Amino acid sequence: MTKKEKQKISLPPRPKVKNFKGTLKLLFSELSQHKFALVFAFIFAISSAVLVIVGPRILNDMMEVIIPTAGGGSKIAEITKYGIIILSMYVLAWFLNYFQGFLLNKISVSISKNLRTKLSKKINRLPLKYFDNHSYGDLLSRVTNDVDNVGFTLSRTLSSLITSAVMLIGMPIVMFTINWQLTLIALLQLPIALIIVFFVVKNNQKYFVGQQKELGNVNGYIEENFSAHNVVKAFNGEQKAEEEFGDINNRLRSTSRKAQFFSGLMHPIVNFTSNLVYVLICIVGASLAIKSNSPTFLATIITFMTYTKLFNQPISQIGTIFGNLQSTVASAERVFEFINEGEELDESFKNAIIENVKGKVEFKNVNFGYLPDKQIIHNFNFTALPGEKIAIVGQTGAGKTTIVNLLMRFYEVDDGEILIDGVSTKDLNRTYVRSLFGMVLQDTWLFEGTVKENLRFGNPNASDEEIVSACKLANVDHFIRTEPKGYDMILGEESNISAGQKQLLTIARAMVQNAPMLILDEATSSVDTRTEILIQTAMDRLTEGRTSFVIAHRLSTIKNADKIIVMKDGNIVEVGTHQQLLDANGVYTELYNSQFEDGEDF
Repeated sequence: MTKKEKQKISLPPRPKVKNFKGTLKLLFSELSQHKFALVFAFIFAISSAVLVIVGPRILNDMMEVIIPTAGGGSKIAEITKYGIIILSMYVLAWFLNYFQGFLLNKISVSISKNLRTKLSKKINRLPLKYFDNHSYGDLLSRVTNDVDNVGFTLSRTLSSLITSAVMLIGMPIVMFTINWQLTLIALLQLPIALIIVFFVVKNNQKYFVGQQKELGNVNGYIEENFSAHNVVKAFNGEQKAEEEFGDINNRLRSTSRKAQFFSGLMHPIVNFTSNLVYVLICIVGASLAIKSNSPTFLATIITFMTYTKLFNQPISQIGTIFGNLQSTVASAERVFEFINEGEELDESFKNAIIENVKGKVEFKNVNFGYLPDKQIIHNFNFTALPGEKIAIVGQTGAGKTTIVNLLMRFYEVDDGEILIDGVSTKDLNRTYVRSLFGMVLQDTWLFEGTVKENLRFGNPNASDEEIVSACKLANVDHFIRTEPKGYDMILGEESNISAGQKQLLTIARAMVQNAPMLILDEATSSVDTRTEILIQTAMDRLTEGRTSFVIAHRLSTIKNADKIIVMKDGNIVEVGTHQQLLDANGVYTELYNSQFEDGEDF
């Protein structure tokens, strides 16, 4: 491999997101993609806040006109002018606030969409190892709950943050122009609020992170138990399931309660402080009014009482803002943590293909372990000739499925190599390697969609005639045609088809794919004897002329295999035909005797 190729497949360093500042930085990078809309949202928010701030100042001027004329002449025209100005300002502030909210909501929805798109693309680039070590429920929670939380709270937080910042800066400036003594009294509540915010931010982030993590655990448990609810019912496990869910739910309640308790401290304390300041302004203001002996000072007191209540809003919102911000960051941390997971190495530069694939597969000195200190496959050597049907048998944990995982490059070998027609799979693009194999798995996964759409999954360009032909070969055409919509029948949770019928459909899907080689993993493990005969007939048709690897516990499905590999503890202990292995009276014979008391049943 050239130096240029090595540089191309090397991954960029992954940023750490396990901290508040780091996650905020990543959030801002998402926001920076909407600079134009953000600028206008900020302008609208600032303008709206300024109008709200200036309103009481104009009201003060109007009251200074009213109070001296309370017992004498009338200045209705001037008062009306002030009234129209104030009303116009508040109406304009409402419109600006509306458009600001519209833009921020549009930004937050767009960010949510972008994050989901990144998560979706990321899922397809992650190695199988990640999904073996993480629950699907937790992943689902990141894609749904965490992304929704980021989008929803981000729009509210940005709106409140801009407005509160402008009001906290602008109101004291306007208040100083009216009376500096009362302004200093009104500002007493600000340092108290900042101290509380610092305390909350410092101590509460861990609880918000824990809250989102436990929410993922709850979703994971629900997903697991709902998908296996029939097993829970069959084994009378309802009480145990309820107790386990109760434990997880209690942990979520505990972390949520702590997170909300600390973030909720802000509002009542700020309100209490604001009320004290409100009373203090009334007392000091009355004292100043008496000393000044000015009737217009009453307008100043009323204006300051209004400003004190207005000033209380952004200070109170600080608690909500930072609570929302911490919740947003906690969710964003989980999202970015997933987005920055290590991916499969980029192999787009590997363009080699095998002309006229014959299907010779060689394992040469293959060693592998899922963990570095625990080897599963030990010095595995074997050759499958073109067109041969190779059966792999052994007790649970022998390494049968691991061989398939290595063959499909779901995992990479630690040492040694696997060759197809003399070409190492390491030199081939993994997507191309997987396209060489059709797979029929033990888990009969069918997707929401029509029968045709499911059968075309591995070969989108397959014609209707090819689909019908494959279904006839797979002995599933008759079943499909008995359904009212036939090949346009929707498959999904509501479709009432048996496990055997699903398995026949997956076999038909492999036939439609028409790959040169085949892997069958426990393909008949969930069907009855009659369906097994149908599957065996279909398998004989499917494997004809193809190199096939069959993993099976039901030994009745592999007696016609060209070679049977018997594995134990990651090693090949026996190789031969069915009869050869029975004559050897070894491990295969023990497996055979454990399933069949009479050899004629086999």
